[in-house]
Amino acid sequence: MMATLLTARWVIGFNRGTHVVHEDGCVLVNGDRVAHVGALPNPLPDCTRIDYGEAILSPGFIDLDALSDLDTTVLGLDNFPGWQKGRVWPNSYVARPPYEMYTSEELAFQKRFAFAALIRNGITTALPIASLFYREWGETVAEFDDAADTAEALGLRAYLGPAYRTGGQVVDTNGAIRAIYDEPRGLAGLEDAAAYAARIDGRAQGRIRAMFAPDRIETCTPALLSRTAAIAFEMGAPVRQHCLQSQTELRLVREQHGVSPIRYLADNGALGPKWLLPHGTHATEADMALIRDAGAALVHCPLVLARHGSMLRSLPRWLDMGITVGMGTDTWPPDMISNMQLGLMTARIADGHTAIRSEALFDTATLGGARALGRDDIGRLVRGAKADITVIDLGKTLQTTDPVQTVMVSCSGRDVRDVWIDGRRVMADRIIPGIDEAADTARAQAQFMGLVEKYPDRTLGHPPVSQIFRPSYTREILDRHGS
Repeated sequence: MMATLLTARWVIGFNRGTHVVHEDGCVLVNGDRVAHVGALPNPLPDCTRIDYGEAILSPGFIDLDALSDLDTTVLGLDNFPGWQKGRVWPNSYVARPPYEMYTSEELAFQKRFAFAALIRNGITTALPIASLFYREWGETVAEFDDAADTAEALGLRAYLGPAYRTGGQVVDTNGAIRAIYDEPRGLAGLEDAAAYAARIDGRAQGRIRAMFAPDRIETCTPALLSRTAAIAFEMGAPVRQHCLQSQTELRLVREQHGVSPIRYLADNGALGPKWLLPHGTHATEADMALIRDAGAALVHCPLVLARHGSMLRSLPRWLDMGITVGMGTDTWPPDMISNMQLGLMTARIADGHTAIRSEALFDTATLGGARALGRDDIGRLVRGAKADITVIDLGKTLQTTDPVQTVMVSCSGRDVRDVWIDGRRVMADRIIPGIDEAADTARAQAQFMGLVEKYPDRTLGHPPVSQIFRPSYTREILDRHGS
């Protein structure tokens, strides 16, 4: 395969443990690796050349909590409290019992739709996350076989594994949320996930790797945590465990186990390197020390937090303590650039405008994610690293003298022009081969509305949709002529 030389106004390279900026630089791609970064080589090698002009050649973004379904955040944005609006199963739905609200074809489609959206936003490595609220219990191996096929076809670098759980949450008519359990079912889900992990790890020339995804720490039994930790450690696979994200979580873990969520993980041998912990908003100093000492990583998801009136306090403190921090999108749109921008803003609101700089957030979306996964071949553009490159077009932005600061002020995911993964150009001029964005968006909207129609089944008291979701303004019905 002939090498490809990419040139642009700005190149974010890597040297001596940190990113560096090259003005009017280049990246030489040879096979799946970066062969050269910096000034144009002299003499020029025999290669294909692509000049991106006013653009940034950036390391591909690493999304440790990557949206992989049709996000329902919009349904909870202005409709609260959540336990009255279908965000927690009522006892009556559990008695029904719960059922799958999507078909297998719909589950496969939403992965394809979401994976393409990740690529459009410059995300080259993704660990998918999806809600279990509308599932019968956990995710299935069959849908993740489809997910692996899709990731391989699109060229996405992905860590995959079906989410499993030993328990869930239910709410009564007084709004009291409690935990319910089916430990045998959860442990069986873990064993299925382990068999899947062993089968797919290393697929697609190593682009597809295994991960483990136990759901919601407040309903994970000790057996599930300890067994997950043992299997994942043996495989060297990452584990993602959402924790320290709500008062309900803290209350349930304290009531059931008498300790904080992080202490609960540690007490069951379920905290260590390659443990990825979204969101950390309710962490104490003691929690942070446990995370640091165990070598685990925080996954920061600023956009979804802010939409629910929350933020991390404080990112500078986590970084100052030496804790590895990566980034996650966890909501629609999966715009990593917007998450970096909001992460900078909320950190400055929490600690003052001089507490953190732009490059710290850029590091979390690149180097931090790589470090959390135990890798030194992604998240950076340097000779020998994987050729995962996000091309950010600056043609419509306000220019400054620094590319990272320009990204933090003027750009969004829509400015991502091209994406290269493993040396393959998986998106060119925002076109992904085999994907009809307009048709898929229309299908996604129709599928989403089908889910909305089922919301009364899992909402307390089973009110009609019109009572669950209140519109922003009174709607006036127009006839077909618009009068």
